Amino acid sequence: MCGIVGYLGKKNTKEILLSGLKELEYRGYDSAGIAVLQNGNFSNYKAVGKLVNLEKKTKNFITNGFAIGIGHTRWATHGKPTELNAHPHIGENSYVVHNGIIENYVEIKKDLKNDGVNFLSQTDTEVIVHLFEKNLKSEKSAFGAFKKTISKLDGAYAILLVTKSENDTIFYAKHGSPMLFGVNAENEKYFASSDTPLIGQCSHVNYFEDGDYGYVSASEIVIFDKNNIKKDAVLSALSENKLSAQKDGFRFFMEKEIYEQGEVISDTLLGRITENEVIFDEIPKDLFDGIKELKLCACGTSYHSALSASYLFERYSKIKTSVEIASEFRYREPIMSKDTLFVVISQSGETADTLETLKMAKNAGLKTLVICNVDNSSMVRLADATILTRAGIEKGVASTKAFATQITVFWMLTLYIAKIKKSLSNKKISRQISLLREVPSVVKVTNEMHEKIKRISKRYLHGHGFFFIGRDIFFPLALEGALKLKEISYLHAEGYPSGEMKHGPIALADPELFTIALLPEHLHFEKSKSNVEELSARDSTICAISAVEFEKADDFIQISKCKDYMLEFFEMMVVVQLLSLEISIRLGNDVDMPRNLAKSVTVE
Repeated sequence: MCGIVGYLGKKNTKEILLSGLKELEYRGYDSAGIAVLQNGNFSNYKAVGKLVNLEKKTKNFITNGFAIGIGHTRWATHGKPTELNAHPHIGENSYVVHNGIIENYVEIKKDLKNDGVNFLSQTDTEVIVHLFEKNLKSEKSAFGAFKKTISKLDGAYAILLVTKSENDTIFYAKHGSPMLFGVNAENEKYFASSDTPLIGQCSHVNYFEDGDYGYVSASEIVIFDKNNIKKDAVLSALSENKLSAQKDGFRFFMEKEIYEQGEVISDTLLGRITENEVIFDEIPKDLFDGIKELKLCACGTSYHSALSASYLFERYSKIKTSVEIASEFRYREPIMSKDTLFVVISQSGETADTLETLKMAKNAGLKTLVICNVDNSSMVRLADATILTRAGIEKGVASTKAFATQITVFWMLTLYIAKIKKSLSNKKISRQISLLREVPSVVKVTNEMHEKIKRISKRYLHGHGFFFIGRDIFFPLALEGALKLKEISYLHAEGYPSGEMKHGPIALADPELFTIALLPEHLHFEKSKSNVEELSARDSTICAISAVEFEKADDFIQISKCKDYMLEFFEMMVVVQLLSLEISIRLGNDVDMPRNLAKSVTVE
């Protein structure tokens, strides 16, 4: 989720780096920094919060003539969002920026400390620059030291490193995190973690493959592959359309954001899970002292994620949990007790109704926690504690990856509380964490699934409405599926608990009523199946989503065989998102900007 930029040339290096970082703002970040090497001297600037803070710090800094520079926007993974933890990280004579996670950084850090190295930050990244400088003392060249350094790193990374001993060179390595290199007619060299910072600066780019490493100087472009074999750059023409580049070839931002969910869920997990526990450094240790109840409060999609979380908190954390719609709660004159942790959920952190309920809880003396995607938002500033979801900027009005990361955070928080309350054994917590690790691969969209949903969608363009039905935690997912369809297709849709259909709604059943049935194999399958059979017997058109084939379905979307209902939850989430997307596209609607809606609802 972090962003990287690099530049080697004679223009105003500061402006090029800041401009590049601005193009990466859509990915989300909580701090930023740049380091520039010119005439053998480093200039380094960092700031917490938005880029405007870094721009203010660098207001009087200008480069004249040849210089090299690297820049970075950071989501906190190891360590809180502070200037010391912001990139670039410094050694004695070198700076580094890094996306990803160094899984063996604890061991490396321990060895370096034993060698007398002092660390300034809490990050995993800082070990890279200190290990490089240690290797520099024994290797014949800076490149030799860099090569030896990356050979010791386990995990995912995109790295740029600059050092005084080679003041016209940027060293780079890519494994598991995106990075590309660009060049223009003036022989200027650029690095970035996506296309957009390079548009308008470069004519051609080289996309690095996993395992690629090397260096770029004023006169050389050197690339080695994962087998240490030297290879040539493969330069391809760069699009000149920033909007198109941001969409990465997808038809709509919403479609791109559905496909990004594996990446952002990985970012959400980074630095927060070990083999047997969940770590939230951002939560005060005493936040749950004296807490006997959770009250979750939100609107729209965030309400659905909160409702989903309530099942997990009571099932795994064994803590009483209630869920409130913010726009109702704020006018109800509710009774609030101080043994309740008040949790608000918002993508933007500015949702007016939810913000007001947070103020009510604060005034009542309750401890407060916000689950949010935007650092330094109103809710983040007001709450006692914050967990950031790291979904990045979501340009589609209909939320997808924000919902996915909220559910991921809640699942982790469930296990975090279970550890404190000893409501789950260590063995069961470890199993849940192993399931969490599988989620990024589960939400990966396959061409086969997407093509099937495209074909099926043509059946569901007319009729008098949709029922999305599910039991247990799949009921909130049914609500979310119905909301997605309403938002972008303008077709009437409702989410219902499967067992409630017989208490009135089944009167609507006929061939023009479309039922989207969520049938998880590992949670109440037979009961849910019976409810769907009741609708089928009354001629409702059935689209079943399950790993187990349902013979009475008119359409069947098969998900993967999963080992747990939560993995089924995430894969079904992707299916209902794609189904809504494809129906909307067939109807000719503007998927990203549906009528009458705004991304952040800051009015009552």
